[in-house]
Amino acid sequence: MNDILLQAADLIKQNKSAALCTVVETDGSSPRKANSKMLVFPDGSISGTIGGGSVEKEAIEEAKKVLENGNSVLLKYNLKKDLSMECGGSMQIFIEALLQKPQLYIFGAGHVGKALKNLALNLGFRINVIDERPGIFDSYPQSSDLKCFNEHFAGYIAREEFNENTYIVILTHQHIHDFEVLKLVCNKPHAYLGMIGSKTKVAQAAKTLLEEKICTQEKINKIDMPVGISISCETPEEIAVSILAKIIDVKNKKYNE
Repeated sequence: MNDILLQAADLIKQNKSAALCTVVETDGSSPRKANSKMLVFPDGSISGTIGGGSVEKEAIEEAKKVLENGNSVLLKYNLKKDLSMECGGSMQIFIEALLQKPQLYIFGAGHVGKALKNLALNLGFRINVIDERPGIFDSYPQSSDLKCFNEHFAGYIAREEFNENTYIVILTHQHIHDFEVLKLVCNKPHAYLGMIGSKTKVAQAAKTLLEEKICTQEKINKIDMPVGISISCETPEEIAVSILAKIIDVKNKKYNE
């Protein structure tokens, strides 16, 4: 049991996902007793065991669902009646998700990017900020949840791995760089993609993406541009609030659909 808990702690430290299955109660004959634990990974592989057979197979399938929706579940089985297991007792299994922190990529470390970084750090995001300008990160303290990359946008994007838990905000210092980043990330996996800009600028960006067959109209429709919720805001901090509010809305709806 301790090995599984240590492994779970290591997964959290590495920001990797798994579901922790714990036998919380048994009655009569059962393959494992209370406090037995098993980790289930997104691909269905496991570490540890809660007894094998049909009950473990059912738990693995339920654990994969928990990883998709983020909602813990308590399973109750009469082993003979529900699963045709001859041991004949009963088991209760609690399954909880050890989910990755959402990964926020901020392209552009200017006033709005800095304000967005400050807000997002307090809400459980792991953040990568990318900007090519020399000295731009002199006032950016780095931590386990904040990494800064002083390099060209295209080179960074080429080597980075994005996934369905990725949130991308484009706030660079020049329109040409905004579009450069947009066309490179629009077909990458992501939960959210937003770009700052005027209505004229974003309309032209959408038109170019479509005309140059960079991405489909369906994908263009999902890009949040102009970025953020529609509120009256002026300062970098206010703009950052509107952006983060939109990201939070997307993130929470993802697990409540």
